[in-house]
Amino acid sequence: MKPNGLGGGRQRRRRRQGAYGFDAPYALFGLACGAVGSTVAGIAALSGPGLRVVWGPFLCALVMAVAFVLYAHATRRGKFAVWDELLDELALQGDEQLLDLGCGRGAVLLAGARRLPKGRAVGVDLWRSVDQSGNARSTTSHNAQAEGVHDRVELRTGDLRELPFRDGEFDVVLSSLAIHNIKEAEGRRRAVAEAVRVLRPGGRLVIADIGRSVSLYGDILGALPVSGLGVRSLGWRMWWGGPWMRTRVVTASRTAG
Repeated sequence: MKPNGLGGGRQRRRRRQGAYGFDAPYALFGLACGAVGSTVAGIAALSGPGLRVVWGPFLCALVMAVAFVLYAHATRRGKFAVWDELLDELALQGDEQLLDLGCGRGAVLLAGARRLPKGRAVGVDLWRSVDQSGNARSTTSHNAQAEGVHDRVELRTGDLRELPFRDGEFDVVLSSLAIHNIKEAEGRRRAVAEAVRVLRPGGRLVIADIGRSVSLYGDILGALPVSGLGVRSLGWRMWWGGPWMRTRVVTASRTAG
């Protein structure tokens, strides 16, 4: 039996017991409305002249429908599978101190906690439902109970730009689709710098996010005391509608200094 790594991760991939909602539910709703609206427009256009008029709305509806399916898969299945693999890569020993930045309802936080029978998993969030449906501290606490990890999970309310933790407190810092919600580039810079500050020397950082912010994270980390900096795509399972809204992951380790 393999206690860590890929083999151990497969043993831990049981059916989820918590309720994790939808990421940015307004976007999923918008795709659904777009697909239905375009279909209705195409049907209405059937009475008009020319195939161009007819096929345009139906093609748009098809694109919207595919985007809806990809988004729904990413938020309900894909992100869980991808984060299982990312956590497997860390080969946790089980006694680490782990921090999840912008933990939401706990999808990543609790997956990490399951790997820490002798450790601690801390989640920090502002608990805004616009970023995730039903996002509330009480919901995450309930999910921790349902997953059987409540005894090793701690939830905090805090701003990612000014974390309420001491320097070098954590062995692992994770973040999934959270830092990009900070609108100002300077605020995102501060959040990344804070993530490094609370890491112990040798501790590992894993940030998964979307958009141009990911390149910014790499630039920021290049000026901070880290090594092994890497950026890569996480593949179609975390496409939020299509490859134009793909998720990439930034990884690094804290160095001394």
